[in-house]
Amino acid sequence: MRNIVFFLALLITAQTFGQEAMRRWRKLNQVRADKFDLVLPEAMRDNKIDMWIVTNREGNLDPLYTDMGEGYVTSNAYYIFTDIGEERIERAALGVGGYLLEEGDTYDYYGSAEELREFVTKRDPKRIGLNISKNFGGADGLTHSAYLELTEILGAEYAKRFVSAEKLVSDFRSRRVASEIAIYGEAGEFSYTIAEKAFSNAVITPGVTTLEDVAWFMKDEQFKNNLGSSFGMPSVYVTGPDGVIATSTDRIIQRGDVLMLDWGVGLMNMFTDMKRIAYVLKEGETEVPAGIKNAFDQGVKVRDIIKKTIKPGVTAQKAEDAIYEALTKAGFNKMKGFNQYTDLDKTDVIIGCHSVGNWGHGIGPSIAFFNPVRLGYELKVSNLISIELFAYTKVPEWGGKKLRVPLEDDALITERGIEWLYPINPKILVIK
Repeated sequence: MRNIVFFLALLITAQTFGQEAMRRWRKLNQVRADKFDLVLPEAMRDNKIDMWIVTNREGNLDPLYTDMGEGYVTSNAYYIFTDIGEERIERAALGVGGYLLEEGDTYDYYGSAEELREFVTKRDPKRIGLNISKNFGGADGLTHSAYLELTEILGAEYAKRFVSAEKLVSDFRSRRVASEIAIYGEAGEFSYTIAEKAFSNAVITPGVTTLEDVAWFMKDEQFKNNLGSSFGMPSVYVTGPDGVIATSTDRIIQRGDVLMLDWGVGLMNMFTDMKRIAYVLKEGETEVPAGIKNAFDQGVKVRDIIKKTIKPGVTAQKAEDAIYEALTKAGFNKMKGFNQYTDLDKTDVIIGCHSVGNWGHGIGPSIAFFNPVRLGYELKVSNLISIELFAYTKVPEWGGKKLRVPLEDDALITERGIEWLYPINPKILVIK
């Protein structure tokens, strides 16, 4: 009887894992079909690219491999998209196939890599987009040797038509369809629930638990749920009057610590980026000290202004200018650079509202000083964006030194402006 029960448990577990794997695969197929049907035509035509060739080699896959549907690659393989003047972009896979790709049913033709020259010549594209990018790693998948081989196969005449697909890749990835947004919301649920459990007494015992213990708990939760990450080890750190003391080290968490974390999870090719803050009560304390709570509240006010200000249809640079104008009018001080806070009796602020999506730091328009090229991109309805800020406010309990409050949660740009994708950080978490 015991053996039968054990066998049934194994069978149920196997069926459960199979169902989850298929569920995720089906959702990715839906994303790809929607992107190819709805986003790819406008992305190619906006960038005046007639044909887009994404190359892959066994052991050296393009960053867009999952977006394209994956598949089995032996030597060389090509995903080829051609604007043939119809509503639908033609899709072909040469030298790549297998169950996962072919059963996904999003390509019109499967053939051999040896057909490349004939395939291109027959369609005679005027501009051929290749994944060559100076600015974005995600759009820079073409290796030098693969470029030389393409030039040799297609000949000098077609090589003259090669152009960078940098902006095409940015547009294709950052203009979202409903199926992607649904996945992102699911990823966000994993992200914040794991983070908020990590910053609780379920995980932390003051005087015993270390910062790296918390980080490893979060990594283990990723492992259990088959989640990826763009950032490696979660950043779990202590901030004091003189700034960050330690990050994901063997430093033991003490009473009176202000704890912060920065991390994200990856689910079905969608990656989050978010932060949380906690305070460890001292003996005899029953709530967060007033000065620390006020600093957090100032950060929330900044977040509210950012949310109300961002609208689609303008460049990220114009959005940034509008945000700082609104913050200044509300009495906040714009910092000259990251961590360059002042001794003013004002809250110093710097924002970094960057693109998110297929990495924790995405490839679309970005309202962030560290993404200068993408400051020039237009904010579009359906873009995913991290609402990230750093607010520095004086804390009386620290002798007037400033506490840096980092807030970050992920949102969607809609016609109405910013809409959150999951419950955002509402308060400082309390560890007793």
